[in-house]
Amino acid sequence: MFFSIRLVGTITFTMKIIHISDLHIGKNVNGFSMIEEQRHVFEQICDVARQQKPDAVLIAGDVYDKSVPSAEAVQLFDEFLTNLTESATSDAHIFIISGNHDSPERIAFGAEIMRRQNIHLSPVYKGDVNPVIISDKDGPVAFYMLPFIKPVAVRHFFENEDISTYTDAMRLAIAKMNIDKTMRNVLICHQFVTNAERSESEETIVGGLDNVDAQVFADFDYVALGHLHRPQSCDRPTIRYSGSPLKYSFSEVNDNKTITIANMDANGSVEFSFIPTSPLHDWFDLRGTYNELTALQFYNGKPEREGFVRVTLTDENEIPYAINKLREIYPKIMELRYDNKRTQTKSIVVNNIDATKQKTPAELFAEFYEMQNGESSLTAEQQSFINEIMERVQNRESE
Repeated sequence: MFFSIRLVGTITFTMKIIHISDLHIGKNVNGFSMIEEQRHVFEQICDVARQQKPDAVLIAGDVYDKSVPSAEAVQLFDEFLTNLTESATSDAHIFIISGNHDSPERIAFGAEIMRRQNIHLSPVYKGDVNPVIISDKDGPVAFYMLPFIKPVAVRHFFENEDISTYTDAMRLAIAKMNIDKTMRNVLICHQFVTNAERSESEETIVGGLDNVDAQVFADFDYVALGHLHRPQSCDRPTIRYSGSPLKYSFSEVNDNKTITIANMDANGSVEFSFIPTSPLHDWFDLRGTYNELTALQFYNGKPEREGFVRVTLTDENEIPYAINKLREIYPKIMELRYDNKRTQTKSIVVNNIDATKQKTPAELFAEFYEMQNGESSLTAEQQSFINEIMERVQNRESE
């Protein structure tokens, strides 16, 4: 099963690209390991590569969930990359860049040796990005691999340039690529494009300071983005997030996770196909009274029993040991909350291990400010001051 979007008329496509991102190998969500879920979907990606026979496979960052991944995570990526190489054609090229969750140095390790096997790893950013050029019957296509960058990283190499925002940094990084516009050009990068739709499972920067204006990508025929977990296009169809192949938060319960297939013609026009992925265990948001959700006729034989679930109980009184009782029916319950007359003015969340981790520094500070001062929001001046402090701290951490 797959669906497609045609952007052009009747033409011949000669360059086939598989675009994926945000694997987050080794991720744990609310105490549950995603390793087996990831192994399951990686097998599907390899099946797609076997069927589609792409010229290029793009992995647009966040290969791992942590900059220092576990041995289990590294082993799974090794397994996936080996199977992917064997599944695609012998002439296929695989491009991998580092995202904000990755260590650029670790992703770049062994790049020269891997390149001999048509596996291209993004180097640590040093002020320039040289393309990898591959050809089809219509000529060359240049692939530029730009790892996740911050303004401070770009300023380090261009001290005389005015770089105050992420858009400034991206614009200059692209300008220094010296793009040859006579050939087709593809950019693989990992950033947040302005007005794109976020999910709860992504890391955010206070005040939207990490936004990049889509206009900086004007010279590319296709921009393969990573960072956001919801599949979507930005500004124009060919600036696209593939999204993560798995759900990693309850904000993604209704998302359709897919593998993006981009077919390019001699002029750089693109046609898209989207092949859905199927999770080993799906995610569910359950709501009702305790008696309703524990009734045999409600859960018997349904996928919710084995899936990752968030339960919202509407009972007026709290159920003693509810999380333990519910776990007997829903063993992968991740979160329990109540919604009733008592909690409608102030939400109560029980047993949400990752709740604090998913909040931005700005949200945590706003909660602290409200507790200390009894005021629900900061003034514009106060918010601006906090944004400036947060940016300074983040820049120091990346230096």
